[in-house]
Amino acid sequence: MKTSHFRAIAIACAASAAVVGLGLAPRVLAGPSTTDLGLLSGVMQLVQQDYVHPVDSSQLTDAALKGMLSRLDPHSSYMTEPEFRESKEDINGKFGGIGLKITDRNGVPTVLSPIDDTPGARAGLQPGDAIVSVDGQSTRGADLMEVIRKIRGTPGTVIRLTILRDGKPPFDVPLTRQVIEIHSVKSKLEANDMGYLRISEFGKETPNELRQAISSLQHEANGKLAGVVLDLRNDPGGLLASAVDVSSDFLNGGMVVSIRGRNGNDDQSFTAPATGALLPDTPMVVLVNGASASASEIVAGALQDRHRATVMGTQSFGKGSVQTIIPIKGHGALRLTTALYYTPSGRSIQGDGITPDIVVQAAKDEQVANSLVWREAQLHGAFANPGTLPKSDATPGAKGASPETASPPIKEDLIGSDRDSQLKAALNFLERLPAANPAIIRTSAPG
Repeated sequence: MKTSHFRAIAIACAASAAVVGLGLAPRVLAGPSTTDLGLLSGVMQLVQQDYVHPVDSSQLTDAALKGMLSRLDPHSSYMTEPEFRESKEDINGKFGGIGLKITDRNGVPTVLSPIDDTPGARAGLQPGDAIVSVDGQSTRGADLMEVIRKIRGTPGTVIRLTILRDGKPPFDVPLTRQVIEIHSVKSKLEANDMGYLRISEFGKETPNELRQAISSLQHEANGKLAGVVLDLRNDPGGLLASAVDVSSDFLNGGMVVSIRGRNGNDDQSFTAPATGALLPDTPMVVLVNGASASASEIVAGALQDRHRATVMGTQSFGKGSVQTIIPIKGHGALRLTTALYYTPSGRSIQGDGITPDIVVQAAKDEQVANSLVWREAQLHGAFANPGTLPKSDATPGAKGASPETASPPIKEDLIGSDRDSQLKAALNFLERLPAANPAIIRTSAPG
């Protein structure tokens, strides 16, 4: 197995998640049979000759590639050239739009989470909202990337989404597009010098933003934080590199995550540099919920397995697969699932998610009322959990899915607020730790 700090891989939770390219190890693969190619070519010719309207061959090719990739699993897809360009805009964290993370749910574009301080968040759109039309055009059965392209556009222009929420009659939401500059880290100093860090997604600048936020909190606390809460709730994921860097900031060397693919030559281990961790003696809680996915789960799993933090909240989403972006010269790119990732103890969270050390449900009035509890394992074509790797040096944290701990995501406007009961529980837990022994105490219950 090769050890590396980063080869350009994306852990993409939704079709709009950030992506980058990767050069795979050379390999020899059996190509499609001449019979298969002949069938595909013959069908395309028939469509071009006999379909009621003329059809461009490139459109047929794009549609065939999209269909081929979408049947593999929930996260593999083909991106056309415009879609690939837009995905690279996501990496840079700046584009024209309304600020929604969107996924496909039963053929309907569905809000995974609104991005903080964007038109979508300010309009009150919630996780689980079904987008049934865009500017009067139905989205049912439409390609997800095409829907995202329609939603994005020139800043200052208006778009109208029709939303279906919790079985109620559909309603229209007009939104004015703006330049979306994603700042993924927020922070504030709570009472008794407790630091609060919120990561809304894992983008290119997330590690730098996090370090700046920690420095500011330490300054506000006169150089010494009594505890820190890392909030990953409603965080759908993002870049693997960012997840590794964020985890490494709290670890002094050792394993962060490993990935295993079909071809052993592509297996990799990602380790934290042994240069000293940030906040090494500061007690820490990581908050997760059912909308914490992918890169969020890498961080939570690493800090849990390495006994650096107590994980609190509810069961995470359970996306344990790695998507590699493979550009196709002169065309778009494939987003192809090429591996599964494993926490330092060898756990796969695929389909299971991260089980909190301490389960803390959000109060009913804090939960998104229209959101059913749905997770990776419920997605069409999702992989089963492959089990654990052979014994490693790390000791596993909590393990296995516990459906009773799952709950709807928390309302975005409540996260980090004075009404956030899960945050209050985390702060209470940290305040009750013995001052002389900041070690993680997993058997304690929050007050």
